Amino acid sequence: MTTTTATIARGAAVKRYLPVLATGFLLLVMYAVGVSQYRAFSNVQVVFNVFIDNGFLLVVAVGMTFVILTGGIDLSVGSVVAMTAMVSAWLLGEHSLHPALVIVIALLIGPTLGFVMGCIIQFFEIQPFIVTLAGMFFARGMCTFISSSSVPITDPFWTSAAQARIRFGEDNFISPSVIIALAVVAIAWYVLAYTGLGRNVYAIGGNQQSAALMGLPVARTKIAVYTISGLCSAVGGLLLSFYTLSGAPLIGVGMELDAIAAVVIGGTLLSGGSGYVLGTVLGVLVLGVIQTLITFDGTLSSWWTKIVIGGLLFAFILLQRLIGTRRS
Repeated sequence: MTTTTATIARGAAVKRYLPVLATGFLLLVMYAVGVSQYRAFSNVQVVFNVFIDNGFLLVVAVGMTFVILTGGIDLSVGSVVAMTAMVSAWLLGEHSLHPALVIVIALLIGPTLGFVMGCIIQFFEIQPFIVTLAGMFFARGMCTFISSSSVPITDPFWTSAAQARIRFGEDNFISPSVIIALAVVAIAWYVLAYTGLGRNVYAIGGNQQSAALMGLPVARTKIAVYTISGLCSAVGGLLLSFYTLSGAPLIGVGMELDAIAAVVIGGTLLSGGSGYVLGTVLGVLVLGVIQTLITFDGTLSSWWTKIVIGGLLFAFILLQRLIGTRRS
């Protein structure tokens, strides 16, 4: 009896982690293909560059994971990233504010908009798709209101932070933005795994009516996840401003779709209730390795990235459907 119970438990655990394991296997296969085709692909710095080039996307995707786990969606994240970078560049250049004050103001933009959108979604019972679509247009419009052209950042603190390197040996390095992104991942993992907020997020995504009947704070949790997503978007915007040393009204266009793709490829169910931050990290790395492979090839257009991501999304959505059918 004990052996049978243990076998059933192992089977359930394998099914639960199957999407994440599939993403990890896919990542290893893609990396092996790169190493077999290009000698320089095995350089450790190539892996570090994937993290450096996608640190801001990783932070944004972590926030999106919270929202999708509740069964929601947030289309405003790319525009919030752009607005954060734009406001930072504008305050530093036009008003010469102290960098510390600019960072504080920039970090307030995303969570404030996320809190407002969360309240509208919860109290007016409007679909998240519609509310965050309005947030997307609002934030993008604010970028153009500030300036219709790119605003360069020449502040000494920003430039020194952008050029800073954390070295591993003589040849390999990462940027401070990677450390910030990994810290956000660690905090998000802890919140989802070990706090009441994390348990409420999974419960609401599994069945919102049941969660309400159990007395869980549904309204407070749903507002919190959109606020968290906004905060992650603001952090992502700051990291992007360090990466590009500028703010532009059209920066981050389509980033919300990249974030959603990374979360889904990482194994989080679009219907909510199942998924892990580790899967999101693997999803972002898959996107980064695809871009790196296309860069190494040199003959393929960047649109091949979108084509491959589209194919992977089809595959992982079908995988989620098959797992859900077997569970039922």
